[in-house]
Amino acid sequence: MKKLKAILTDDEQSAQEVLETLLLKYCPNIDVVAVCSNLPETIDAIKAHNPDVVFLDIEMPEYAGYEIVNYFDKIDFHIVFVTAYHQYAVKAFEISALDYLLKPIEIDRLKKTVERLTSQSNQKIEHNKYSMLRESLDYKQPQKMIIKVKSDQRVLDTSTIIAIEAQEAYSCIYTIDRDRFLVSKNLKYFQNLLEDNFDFFRTHKSWIINRKKLVSFSKSKLEINMENEIKAKLSKYKASDFEVFLLK
Repeated sequence: MKKLKAILTDDEQSAQEVLETLLLKYCPNIDVVAVCSNLPETIDAIKAHNPDVVFLDIEMPEYAGYEIVNYFDKIDFHIVFVTAYHQYAVKAFEISALDYLLKPIEIDRLKKTVERLTSQSNQKIEHNKYSMLRESLDYKQPQKMIIKVKSDQRVLDTSTIIAIEAQEAYSCIYTIDRDRFLVSKNLKYFQNLLEDNFDFFRTHKSWIINRKKLVSFSKSKLEINMENEIKAKLSKYKASDFEVFLLK
């Protein structure tokens, strides 16, 4: 099995040593070719070693890890971001469909991440994912998300979403372009993803709506009329909260 060349970057020496030790013990197909303590060192190491993957701490003095996208016109290596737990940062990784590890690093998660990297080693690496991560972190709420549609991945601007409807274990995303995307994620996943975006509200166990696409609603009929003639449901238990939400 071909080994993947890896660079480790963390401003804390103890964190460097922990990750390097875990990779050495549990991921024999990873060859650590350089260990760095800041982003400029990492840039130089990437140019010198042409790695397959960079394990990159996202929070470092002077430079944030995601700023790495500013130094390369093309990202032809995988990046696994490493971070201490922070709810929004984790959400930004999920939105961008990027790999991440939380500190303290769980061995099973690390092994699965490396297995995924091995299977994806010959796949095209999409620069826009890293740009999307930077945008999500800068704005503190999701502006875009990546959804998987059949075998492809689609970048979706959240402002184009009219509503999201639960369909058993799947979700159907309705957009202003009259597209309907069936995604293999449940509605709770999108509720968590969009909870910091104040335009979205879960009106019913089966619906999330974008208030900017609202046409009208009936509290007595428990119906919500959205753009493109989409009719969403309103739970009687959420009707009062929904009215408050619309006034914010």
